Amino acid sequence: MTCNLTAIEIAERTRDGRVSCVQVVKDSLERIEATDEAIGAWAFLDSDLALAQAEDLDARRRHGKPLGVLHGVPVGLKDIIDTADMPTECGSPIHAGRKPGADANVASRLREAGAVILGKTVTTEFAFMHPSKTRNPHNAAHTPGGSSSGSAAAVAAHHVPLALGTQTNGSVIRPASFCGVIGFKPSRGIISRTGVLQTSATLDQMGIFARDLGDAAALADVLGGYDPLDVATYARPKPAMATGAGAEAPVEPLFAWFDLPFNDRLNTTASSAFDELLEYLGSRVERVTTPVNFGDLIDHHRVIHEYEIWRNLEERAESHWDQLSETIKPILTRARAITEDRYAEAVAMANGADNYFTEFFNDFDAILAPASAGEAPIIGDGTGDPVFCTLWTLSGLPALSLPVLAAENDLPIGVQLIGSVEEDDRLLRTAAWLFRTIQAPGEDPTRTENRAEK
Repeated sequence: MTCNLTAIEIAERTRDGRVSCVQVVKDSLERIEATDEAIGAWAFLDSDLALAQAEDLDARRRHGKPLGVLHGVPVGLKDIIDTADMPTECGSPIHAGRKPGADANVASRLREAGAVILGKTVTTEFAFMHPSKTRNPHNAAHTPGGSSSGSAAAVAAHHVPLALGTQTNGSVIRPASFCGVIGFKPSRGIISRTGVLQTSATLDQMGIFARDLGDAAALADVLGGYDPLDVATYARPKPAMATGAGAEAPVEPLFAWFDLPFNDRLNTTASSAFDELLEYLGSRVERVTTPVNFGDLIDHHRVIHEYEIWRNLEERAESHWDQLSETIKPILTRARAITEDRYAEAVAMANGADNYFTEFFNDFDAILAPASAGEAPIIGDGTGDPVFCTLWTLSGLPALSLPVLAAENDLPIGVQLIGSVEEDDRLLRTAAWLFRTIQAPGEDPTRTENRAEK
């Protein structure tokens, strides 16, 4: 079975003919058939369509055509990312059966790189708060997190080596933490959002799920680039992600640990685990007292998010109010009442935080922080607290969740690393150093395993 290979290993073997793209896809489909009834990671899956993509890629190789860096690699897309050959329903009955007319920018880049878009992974309603059907692959009694629920679960369950999600608050980093995989949200503006459901033009950012750090970096290299249709992207050189992930740190990195007013929201297990990690890293971590108004940024983020999501969903919400969940209705009602002055104030404060971080990373390689408040909550208790991701999302900083801690019940707990804007390569290099430093003997330091399979 190829399901346990990394994306890079799959691409190498399909390019040199050791395994066919069709066989790789068949292995993924077999794995999904065997396990997804209990997990529910997929919103749309068409075996014939997936195999047809793989057959076309195998024919390219036989005829000596150019092959992409992700040749034959199955990838899952969060069901808010448009594809011309699959429905995109955004986790809402309002969009049931919706068929986009064109691929999203990221879908086109995946096809150009030779990836097989296997299907659409489950998202929460409009990529917001209402829980989805997906369960945590490690323990089906627990949530996989949200809103990129299916993408995180599909990678953790070895359905695919790579999947795409989005983050407006904590929707990549938190599910990665709960599901025990790598979650990578590059700097705002590196990856285009054209063709992706817009909830907040200010905050929406693309993200990646993988079980291998090199895979995450390689996918980010494929997806990154200027898109004139997305004003957040930029026409200047991008960080070399794969180079960063494979590089040795020239000196031991220095981490910052922020004493934030909401750190008391860590549960007891996570708090103890982070205390041990900080003690282990010793002088490589410096505790930082943050500006007094940092706690206020959480509310400023909420104002921006709610003000913008209402304006993006207003027409659909008013026309189909009865088809909205009882989770989102009160939030949209509150969002409708936010004034332009309050919104402008929140944006101004967010810009001030951006300026703070521009100077901050002159002294530190990365911020070390929780990726979540602890292990995944029980189903029915929500998708988890995103507060430990909010500040970094608000400022568009690159962030990684690394699966290096665990609760007493063996559920994963992620460690988050946050870097400087457009220095994603440096962040990946720092992450590789951290993996090497705390790895167990004999383990590949940049590769994770699904403990649910053990």
